[in-house]
Amino acid sequence: MTTVLVTGATGFIGRRLVPALLDAGHDVRAMTRRPESYDGPGDPVGADVMDPDTLGPALRGVDVAIYLVHSLDDPDFERKDAEAARNFSAAAAAAGLRQIIYMGGLGDEDKELSAHLRSRREVEGLLGSDGVPVTVLRAAIVVGHGGISWELTRQLVKNLPGMVVPKWVGTRTQPIAIDDVVRYLAGVVDHPDALGRVFEIGGLEQLTYREMLQGAAQEMNGRKVPIVVVPLLTPGLSSRWLALVTDVDVVTGRNLIDSMSNEVIVRDDSIREVVPGTPLSYRESVRRALAERAAG
Repeated sequence: MTTVLVTGATGFIGRRLVPALLDAGHDVRAMTRRPESYDGPGDPVGADVMDPDTLGPALRGVDVAIYLVHSLDDPDFERKDAEAARNFSAAAAAAGLRQIIYMGGLGDEDKELSAHLRSRREVEGLLGSDGVPVTVLRAAIVVGHGGISWELTRQLVKNLPGMVVPKWVGTRTQPIAIDDVVRYLAGVVDHPDALGRVFEIGGLEQLTYREMLQGAAQEMNGRKVPIVVVPLLTPGLSSRWLALVTDVDVVTGRNLIDSMSNEVIVRDDSIREVVPGTPLSYRESVRRALAERAAG
């Protein structure tokens, strides 16, 4: 039996991943800063990636750690995420872990990456800086109830009869269902062919953000929504616009919007050799997200 620690166990991905790992027969520790209030499956363990002294006890006896930490809602997220990754790398090496698994972001390294994507790449390297093999899964937008990028899409379609949008709506992306993200994360745990490798994960289709919005509109309302592109709408104005029409805060919105100028598509599907299976389509992932929301 493999002992797996999941950081961010109460988050969008973590709360779905922990039960999937238990179903796969692993012993799971759910890491949270407030273990006394954790009511999910697995064994709660208290630790904070910004406090190195708490990580040693949490990682003692662990074989594999899944690292789902980021600070996108913080203006100083690049520094904080780098510091957290250094702390975790050192603690994981000291505890003798066999593998760290990290959710990174898609994007071509030969292009100028946004601060968000640049930070994700930095964290990839820092997590392995003390010698523990790292498996990276790079994804674009994850579609699922409660996911921040999906919530932006859903709320824009729900709240606006028509949209005036920046030119980034023409950027290609490859959204992936949360069910497939969980399947891939669970599938690479302690897998010998996954150690020290970077995988790109995505759904079936490469879509522009405009096509994503229209696909969501058709599933939600049965029709497309009028969209007008305004090339001069700046990232700063865009993030304020998002804060007005959705419940996403300005800082998070700005960090996400900055990334939307980067094309984020899968160019290497070797993950399917390690974790076989066909990913869900975008429209199916939208239907599942909407059904989960409706179920409460």
